Amino acid sequence: MTTLGTPGGFFTLADPVRPAGKAGNGLGYRWYDPDRMVLGKRMEDQLRFAVCWWHSFCWPGTDPFGGETFDRPWFKGDPMQGARQKVEAGFELFRLLGVPFFTFHDRDIAPEGATLAESDRNVRTIADLLAAKIEAGGPKLLWGTANLFSNRRFMGGAGSNPDPDVFAYAAAQVKTAMDVTKELGGENYVLWGGREGYETLLNTDLKRELDQVGRFLNLVVEYKHKIGFTGTILIEPKPKEPTKHQYDFDVGTVYGLLCRAGLDKEVKVNIEQNHAILAGHSFEHEIAMASALGIFGSIDINRGDNLLGWDTDQFAMDVTELTMMCVEILKAGGFTTGGLNFDAKIRRQSIDPDDLIHAHVGSIDACARALLAAEKIITDGTLSGHVADRYAGWDGAEGKAMLAGERSLEDIAARVHKAGLDPQPKSGRQEYLEGLLNSYL
Repeated sequence: MTTLGTPGGFFTLADPVRPAGKAGNGLGYRWYDPDRMVLGKRMEDQLRFAVCWWHSFCWPGTDPFGGETFDRPWFKGDPMQGARQKVEAGFELFRLLGVPFFTFHDRDIAPEGATLAESDRNVRTIADLLAAKIEAGGPKLLWGTANLFSNRRFMGGAGSNPDPDVFAYAAAQVKTAMDVTKELGGENYVLWGGREGYETLLNTDLKRELDQVGRFLNLVVEYKHKIGFTGTILIEPKPKEPTKHQYDFDVGTVYGLLCRAGLDKEVKVNIEQNHAILAGHSFEHEIAMASALGIFGSIDINRGDNLLGWDTDQFAMDVTELTMMCVEILKAGGFTTGGLNFDAKIRRQSIDPDDLIHAHVGSIDACARALLAAEKIITDGTLSGHVADRYAGWDGAEGKAMLAGERSLEDIAARVHKAGLDPQPKSGRQEYLEGLLNSYL
């Protein structure tokens, strides 16, 4: 009789999913081939997929109007025993998918105890199991983080909380999570999860809270250097949920927050599609903005529902949008320590464990197909050529001189009058370029 974590145990699939033509189990990747070379790198190294712990193994299928729909063995009985079961199921899923990374919150991998000391012991107990699995050839840790939003103590935020003891508790929780992330060889550490903000100015000292958040960020960066953690510190922009006015609303807001704290050279962003849409932006806009500001780090890959106004965290399947994502990532120089983390949920009616496999396989294939389309766009150069032509005037002598501060306002005005300049607008050719994009898909 099979047990949880062995082939035929929690999942019915026994053999790993292979690229098309190499599959022996009837389920294969049509587009994803880890060893295929794309713009000088293996496809696996370009995309750097990670499976998240929380949605995959901790979410019970609830929504605002309904209870649990998933019947998982670790939802019952002793919480620590359940945490151990999740480790077995998790690394079995990683093996079947063939992904190189995974991610976790501290409260995902181990239950919260009656005290912080007990919670820390629980996290370290499970972290030892994770270390053994990694050592045995399992996937690496892309990033770890601390859950500073679920417990009721954080209802007023963590770093931004009006109670300094909550600030202190959050700092202590982050310390342990950072220690564990470093010990497990994590390549990044992520901050926040949604409650750094406020609901009404009637009870809020805005400047004080911004000062607190800035100090919290500096504490984290100081500790990173103290312990010799060489990974990247990331902040995840997150608008609207659950707090109405978020201090980490979007990439631009986070950049302002980092500049105010003097950390714009120390911290980067972890961007999520669903959060970009909720902030009123496109996914590719947020990536391009992060790249332009020099803070692009990593991505949580999912999608929202255009008919709903909240974070549905569905698996990303839109190849056109994903192609734009890949183009912007490649233009930014590609990932260094970051990657594509599947911060995504199967639907609450997808109750079979194998639905987790099919969801990841479908989204991995969509991303791989998008990467190949992006490779064509980058290699062909037609699209980038149109952008270069549109700004070509700025590469001329006067354009460069104005940007370099070599021309005063008077100098510029004098040249306009002397040369009799009468510049005329030129077409941005948006529709042509949209059709060009479709030709690569």
